[in-house]
Amino acid sequence: MEELSELLLQRRRKVDAIWEAGLNPYPNDFKPLHTSADIVATYGPVEVIDAIDTTCSLGGRIMARRSFGKAAFIQLQDRTGRIQLYIKKDEIGAEAYSVFESFDIGDIIGVEGYPFRTKTGELSLYVSMIRLLVKSLLPLPEKFHGLTDIETRYRQRYVDLIINPEVRDVFYKRSRIVSLIRAFMVAREFLEVETPMMHQIPGGATARPFVTHHNTLDMELYLRVAPELYLKRLVVGGMDRVFEINRNFRNEGISVRHNPEFTMMEFYQAYATYEDLMDFTEELFCTIAQEVLGTLDFSNQGLDISFQRPWKRLTVRDAILEYGDIEAQQLDDYDLALSYARSIGLNLNDGIGYGKLVMEIFDEVVEHKLIQPTFITSYPTEVSPLSRKNDQNPEIVDRFELIIAGREIANAFSELNDPVDQKERFLAQVAEKDKGDEEAHYMDEDYVRALEYGLPPTAGEGIGIDRLVMLLTDSPSIRDVILFPQLRKEAR
Repeated sequence: MEELSELLLQRRRKVDAIWEAGLNPYPNDFKPLHTSADIVATYGPVEVIDAIDTTCSLGGRIMARRSFGKAAFIQLQDRTGRIQLYIKKDEIGAEAYSVFESFDIGDIIGVEGYPFRTKTGELSLYVSMIRLLVKSLLPLPEKFHGLTDIETRYRQRYVDLIINPEVRDVFYKRSRIVSLIRAFMVAREFLEVETPMMHQIPGGATARPFVTHHNTLDMELYLRVAPELYLKRLVVGGMDRVFEINRNFRNEGISVRHNPEFTMMEFYQAYATYEDLMDFTEELFCTIAQEVLGTLDFSNQGLDISFQRPWKRLTVRDAILEYGDIEAQQLDDYDLALSYARSIGLNLNDGIGYGKLVMEIFDEVVEHKLIQPTFITSYPTEVSPLSRKNDQNPEIVDRFELIIAGREIANAFSELNDPVDQKERFLAQVAEKDKGDEEAHYMDEDYVRALEYGLPPTAGEGIGIDRLVMLLTDSPSIRDVILFPQLRKEAR
């Protein structure tokens, strides 16, 4: 820290000296007309460059420098990449060169010059004018990417983005993925909408909400855990195809797969079933992968993933039988299934519902083994309070979860539109909450009232944007694809 403090003092003295010389170390009148990528695209393919009468102007950050007395090479980084600059004392003048010699790595500069190739053939810019635009007071880490404390990279994301171009690339890809999703939905006549972020009644997912208080209205509000119930109200109102890409908030643990604030797309389509959405989801994901990666076959954390269609489809029951060491007779018997669950290390209370028991077994023995895209269907009604019951078997619902590389990416179902059934399921959830289940649903009388006006036959789906970006950028943690993930308070 003492060394850092001394460097900080040295750079502050340089700022003072610049002011004393009558110059502004933070001017705001330079307009770069080009980027490094522009110059590379135009002159990269040209072996012999004759552009001495061409003037290019760039703005960016100094990332490296090599000085040779009366000349120097520096690496300039802008939003599109890096390019080498050649600064010669005789070209820019002795006074300007003297000022340049006080520049440090990390400073932001503006330059003008013409493109040329060095003796080694490297495309560079021969600088005719150079100006300091921002004096960097803190030195950039020399090997930031190699820090053992990875949280420092998340906490100081601004430095991470400066040093590591591959990190910036992840977020450029994230932006493109979201844009592609939006274009895909709009092209299929879905209307993008915005619904409340603060709810009087949290609903739409089994999750523990964040609680806040509105002073003027003197009432508790909840950051939304999902937009589902508001989006379905819109379908009741005649908006047959709607989608929203926005934040959800869940007061739960933090891990490589979970952040308390995350991004989802939810969409609803009237006159569709969950089976229709399986086909729709395959098409959406394949379109995105082809556009972003140029292929449907790619690697994620050492796993070979293929989006080639059709994707595998399994019921919850069949998946447990295929991937777990259990027989059908054992799984179908409550007591035998509970005994099996405990034998594999699950700490479950007596009296747990059969549906919850089955899903506990599924989560333990199946989910992490599903590497290729797999639709898991036929979820227990007990754990699906908003899903439509299956016509042939009311113990299960018309629902799927999409699992890829061992993690849930999407969740969808044919929507429950029977207001009497919905109210009964809300009441069952309230009973679970009274028993201590903090993730159970609340009663939402207004949503039941909306259903009483009539929700058309509808299917809806939620897609985890962060997890999809993780998948397509080969990122090991959700914090690698969220610009500013939630962290503990910084130790002082």
